[in-house]
Amino acid sequence: RLALPLLKRLSLSTSKLNSLAIGLRQIAASSQDSVGRIIRRTRIAKDLELEQVTVPIGVLLVIFESRPDCLPQVSALAIASGNGLLLKGGKEAAYSNQILHHLTQEALSIHGVKDAVQLVNTREEVEDLCRLDKLIDLIIPRGSSQLVRNIQKAAKGIPVMGHSEGICHVYVDTDASVEKVTRIIRDSKCEYPAACNALETLLIHRDLLRTPLFDQIIDMLRVEQVKIHAGPKFASYLTFSPSEVKSLRTEYGDLECCIEVVDSVQEAVEHIHKYGSSHTDVIITENGAEVGISTSRIHARGPVGIEGLLTTKWLLRGDNHVVSDFSEHGSMKYLHENLPLPHRNTS
Repeated sequence: RLALPLLKRLSLSTSKLNSLAIGLRQIAASSQDSVGRIIRRTRIAKDLELEQVTVPIGVLLVIFESRPDCLPQVSALAIASGNGLLLKGGKEAAYSNQILHHLTQEALSIHGVKDAVQLVNTREEVEDLCRLDKLIDLIIPRGSSQLVRNIQKAAKGIPVMGHSEGICHVYVDTDASVEKVTRIIRDSKCEYPAACNALETLLIHRDLLRTPLFDQIIDMLRVEQVKIHAGPKFASYLTFSPSEVKSLRTEYGDLECCIEVVDSVQEAVEHIHKYGSSHTDVIITENGAEVGISTSRIHARGPVGIEGLLTTKWLLRGDNHVVSDFSEHGSMKYLHENLPLPHRNTS
């Protein structure tokens, strides 16, 4: 019998398929100039110009667990970026993956590139593929930390792009909006508890203990049947508490989470750096101070100068937005509009 979170990941409901179709159309619409785009031109000397042009990586091997909707998403991204693609899905979704792969190849055959996306069927084939460094240019595992570690170990001479853990934190500051806190925490933990960006550790400012807001958080977690593990400091504040957590570096992947207490936003950031996995972390506050946490690195291609030694972070500014707002029957719609870049002061 499959666990409920796994069944949710395997599901291909009408709503999920509609959202998937919208996403694929957005990828298609935004990919017209993805490949071959000149992003920099430099005149080196008379009649000597240097251009930096976007090009495909080559052949991608993407290994994913459970989620069949990943197959058309990744296929669309690979085709949009001009890459060949080998796919390996989880055995739990084997039939769904076969059908989705058939539909993908049917669409690609219209343009004469049916074989650009291939589906790998057995585990042994994946282990063999991980050794083909002359044919595969990048491996992308999408799934549990154990899957990522296994692929990193098996890959022979092929770069692996993937996080090995999803130990994600939500910190509730003293300046957090009471109206937003429980909604955001519920969305972070309960909307998709098996997701790699789901809440695993809830950090709460010490001053919020024994307040109505703290009671609301605990009541909400109980209603949602989330099993609570107490961090060492949190346990010390309570006369009775849930069992103390065995490790502050735990990825539950289920309706479970750790609660720990911190004395400041700085301590919260230090905790996240020490125990987190640099995947997805949230600060709930009305204070405008910015805190960015991004430590993931990636290789650079070609002569490595300043640009090759830089990476990026994604800072999402929102106001009580949650996933359900953007569902088929939600109150909000994705716009994906380009905004002008801020003026750079070069003086």
